[in-house]
Formats: sequence, structure tokens, C-alpha cells
Amino acid sequence: MIPGNSTIELVKEISEKGTNHIVLLMRHSAREYAPDKHDLLNPLTDEGRTLAKKLGAALPKHLKVRGYSSPPERCIETSELIIEGHKSEGGECTRTRVIEALGVFYVLDQMKMYMAMQECEGMVPLLNKWFDGEVPEDIMMSPDIASRILGRLVRQKLLSGSDDPQLDILVSHDFTLYTIKNRLLNQTTDKYPSVEYLDGIAFFLRDEKIFAQSHHEGEQEIDLEIPYLIT
Repeated sequence: MIPGNSTIELVKEISEKGTNHIVLLMRHSAREYAPDKHDLLNPLTDEGRTLAKKLGAALPKHLKVRGYSSPPERCIETSELIIEGHKSEGGECTRTRVIEALGVFYVLDQMKMYMAMQECEGMVPLLNKWFDGEVPEDIMMSPDIASRILGRLVRQKLLSGSDDPQLDILVSHDFTLYTIKNRLLNQTTDKYPSVEYLDGIAFFLRDEKIFAQSHHEGEQEIDLEIPYLIT
């Protein structure tokens, strides 16, 4: 699967059901992994830039796109290129605005986190320890608190839209997507072990209720005041 294609199909599917406002929390596009740089300073690759612009060009053109991103440049550029692609095909859009809550705010000590990741032999094993409450809170805050903060951000965006059809893109990191999938959608790494570039989770309103949907499974009603799935 080409990165971004599943997200395009997700947005189109929800939009075609008559949804007026979609908030899309997504991972940035393909990035570099230069070992001599701090990880958050690694930029997009040329392929990543092309993929982001193609995603924007393929979005439904009746949607006005509003861009938001995590502070690292690769997230800002992803949002800007999606907007550029959307605009190049006649779509209406706004500029990108940085929101700190889309960053890795839940990592409280970057050095200790990288050391813990090395001890776990990978990011996903570290995430699973975090989700199980086995990572000290001086390294990473509780995943429940993190998901609550992110959920309230999404809720605020959903409730602040206009009456015109719109899509808010919230460009963040794979850590963020894993957290929301685990805490809000019960989509664990056992079932879905990877978050690919430009993967997204769509949030939308219907009958005054909030729903979320990834490309893995169908829509689920959620309560963004607390980080748990309604059953």
C-alpha cells in the first residue's frame, strides 16, 4: 500500500456519508533517519514531500482544509504540502498553525526515553510497557493523561468548525497515533503492530455524538472527555 492511500480512502468514505466536518489526526510523511541528528530534527525525504502533496491533491475538493501540526519541521512541512496539493487542484484551505499538544509532550525526559527504548529493543515494545503502566512517570506521563489531552484537542476542533464542509488535518507522530489507537479505539499493537507514514484516525460528529474510525476497522462511538471506548 502506498503511504497515504488508506487515509485518502478513509476521508472519502466518511465524507461520502454526508459528514460535514472531519478532524484527521495523522502521522507525518516519510522522513530521514540521520544518526548524527536529534531525532526530532530529521526532515522529510524527497519521497515524503511528494507523498504528502499527492495526498492533498487527492482529498475531496468540497472540503476546506485547515492545517495544524506538531512543532518539528517534518510535521509542519507535511501539513503545508498537503495544503499545497489540495489548493493546486482547486481546493480551499488555510495556512498551517503549530500546536504544541500535537508534539511529543508526553515524553518528559527524551534521553531516558531513548535509553528505555534501547533496553526494550524497539519502540513498540517500549509503547507496550508504557500502556501497561511499566514506564516510570519521570520518563513518560501516564498514557491515560496523554490521550485525554489529545482527545480534548480533537473535541475542541470538532466543536469549533463552521457550517461549511471542512477537514482539519492534525499532523503528529507515530507515538501519538499508537496512543490514541490503544486508549480510544482498543486497537492494540498485537492486532495492528505498525503506524505507517501518513496513516490517520478520523473523528466526526453524528447526531451530537462523536465517532472515530481508522483504516483498520469501522467507526466507533467515543467519549473524548475520558479516554475510553463506549461499550
